[in-house]
Amino acid sequence: MADNGGPLAEMAAEHIANELGVTLEVVLAVAASSMPSVGEMLLDLKDGEWAAFVKKLDGGRDRTVGDFVVDGRIVADVPGPQSLHDKISGIGQVRRVREVRALRGFRRHHAEAVMIDADLGPDRRRWPTYPAIELFGEGVFLRFDEEHLAAWEGQPQVRARAGILRQRRSDSSWADRLDVPEPRFVALHTIAHLLIRRLAFASGYASAALQERIYANSDRADKTAGILIYTAAGDAQGTLGGLVRLGAPDKMIPLLVAALDDADFCSNDPVCIESDRQGSSQLNLSACHGCCLVSETSCETGNRLLDRQLVLGGSDVPGLGLLDEVLMEVRQAG
Repeated sequence: MADNGGPLAEMAAEHIANELGVTLEVVLAVAASSMPSVGEMLLDLKDGEWAAFVKKLDGGRDRTVGDFVVDGRIVADVPGPQSLHDKISGIGQVRRVREVRALRGFRRHHAEAVMIDADLGPDRRRWPTYPAIELFGEGVFLRFDEEHLAAWEGQPQVRARAGILRQRRSDSSWADRLDVPEPRFVALHTIAHLLIRRLAFASGYASAALQERIYANSDRADKTAGILIYTAAGDAQGTLGGLVRLGAPDKMIPLLVAALDDADFCSNDPVCIESDRQGSSQLNLSACHGCCLVSETSCETGNRLLDRQLVLGGSDVPGLGLLDEVLMEVRQAG
């Protein structure tokens, strides 16, 4: 049924229509409407993941045994810039996490093609079966303070900056598969990239081995605001502890400051920081290979929807960056 609308789809639809005693048009209409979009599937999945992480953070030290072990840590008593402490409400040391990657389907030739089902089961209508792999790993989880984040993203200049990417996403014929670039998503996504680049120096993992998971959605009652950086593998490489130890607040806070300091000066500045048209389909603003981009396999959106200005500022508009006060506070104290 997902054969790009080709002859195999019509042949299968005819068999189903004859078996059920309905018209061919009814079968094709149901098949077209029953397949949720990729964005809807990811959003539902992330909601459950977010709830699981929040519960673990509130529980403190995790003494359970299983495939999801997270120690919740607080940052209040850790030395560091207060402006950064105010924005982060919790850190999770993800000691063990299980990831299952399933191939739902694929598209031929171009992004606008219809999804072709990868179901390999003998009875496709009753028991769909997809090729999948099971991986285990570790990581760090950062939860951002919702009150400060909401106050920041409510500013007109912040929404206008993110609105540039929102408009380009809507104008693109394929970018609707990407996350909606609301201010919190662009800022947290960029922070995740900066942290991946810094963690590659300290964790012992190559940057291509680290992956991100962005939880940034304000279109729900329990708004999400967090990032997960993890590594997963089919063997012991994903559970060596290199990331977990860096999740301790006394190590994570300095790493965050160092990541912001790395991004404050890009080798392509001032061109990069003043730009609002970079990357594939111009879906990046102030972000390039010299400051923000990571391996595309590490990024959920293929190195798109990034902007340093929504993290560090950098223009004449005050209050544009979510963490624009952090480096100023550190340098004044030093």
